[in-house]
Amino acid sequence: MRLPAAALLVALSLALATAHAQAPDAARRLARDATIVDTHIDAPSELVSQWHDLGIATPTREFDYPKARDGGLDVAFMSIYTSADQDEAGTASQAAQVQIDAVEALVQRHPDKFALLRSPRDFKRLQRGGKVLLALGMENGAPIGNDLAQLAVFHARGVRYITLAHGRNNRISDSATDTAPRWHGLSPFGRDVVAEMNRLGIMVDVSHLSEDAIQQAVELSRVPVIASHSALRHFTPGFQRNLSDASVKAIAAKGGVVQVPFGSIFIDAQAAETYSAFLREREAYRLAKLAAQAAGKPVAGSEPQFPPLQPTSIAAVLDNIDRVVQLAGIDHVGIGSDFDGVNGALAAELRTVADYPALVAGLQQRGYGEGDIRKILGGNLLRVWGEVERAAAR
Repeated sequence: MRLPAAALLVALSLALATAHAQAPDAARRLARDATIVDTHIDAPSELVSQWHDLGIATPTREFDYPKARDGGLDVAFMSIYTSADQDEAGTASQAAQVQIDAVEALVQRHPDKFALLRSPRDFKRLQRGGKVLLALGMENGAPIGNDLAQLAVFHARGVRYITLAHGRNNRISDSATDTAPRWHGLSPFGRDVVAEMNRLGIMVDVSHLSEDAIQQAVELSRVPVIASHSALRHFTPGFQRNLSDASVKAIAAKGGVVQVPFGSIFIDAQAAETYSAFLREREAYRLAKLAAQAAGKPVAGSEPQFPPLQPTSIAAVLDNIDRVVQLAGIDHVGIGSDFDGVNGALAAELRTVADYPALVAGLQQRGYGEGDIRKILGGNLLRVWGEVERAAAR
């Protein structure tokens, strides 16, 4: 998920200027001992647009090495994000490659702190010495263009999941947030993409997809699929970006996992409504701008800016986790925070990667036992990743 850069919130700088809330010792011990896998952190685009050395303390960012170690984070999926505008301009592939280069450069700069994780089989070997492992997920299938062979290229570079579409429909799939369907689900090319991802061992990510596209991707995939950062529409009525109960059940029936995000727009009904209104205004402005340019006229007005959001409580994250468990069972839920992707609009107690112990404490308070918490923090995702990898090897 990426919100406009101009949407940086005052709340972010205030929260990052203070120490993270201290969770109880028992929660901190479990966070350190458990395997925490966060499937959606938007650091790569920031590495490219505003260079930061994330191997040292970086107060303005939600992910860096010291915070990750403090919070017990073991595996961080770096989101290789490209926009619909980059897709239309033909620059999505280059943008993705540059972001992967940036992640590799970070690892090379700090080989004692980071390592690239390409397979769950390598987890224990690579983690020795306190390293934080960086895996790659691609947010938007745009970089492959219309060339199925590009999937193998990005797989070779380490990409292990792909979100088929993002904010607008693309050549692979319909988006949940476009104005109207283009394919009524997956395109014919998109169906081939799912099959090739299965063959290569790339997890199919259904976040951002339309309802029809999610159902079709689940049905077509030979292996479990994931939603790398998706909350539930039950708590945000009318917000199509979130998952319906039917989609949650379908993902679980396939053996997959729903990774719950921490961003306010996903977990708070008012924030979701505000964001939806912003998307409509931005799309109207985009279309008006295109029409004005085609007519050789100046563009009226200015591009809409994302408004500030009220703080959201960690209770909303926990409510989403609870409901996934109620609908699908404990084996089908995990976490995909969207840190560094929602411009600080996060649950108040979950401001950075140092704050996973607060999530653990919240789960403990809701009655989850240690084994179930370990599944939520990373065990379920690693299980699915392993299944996808083993199926590709057959």
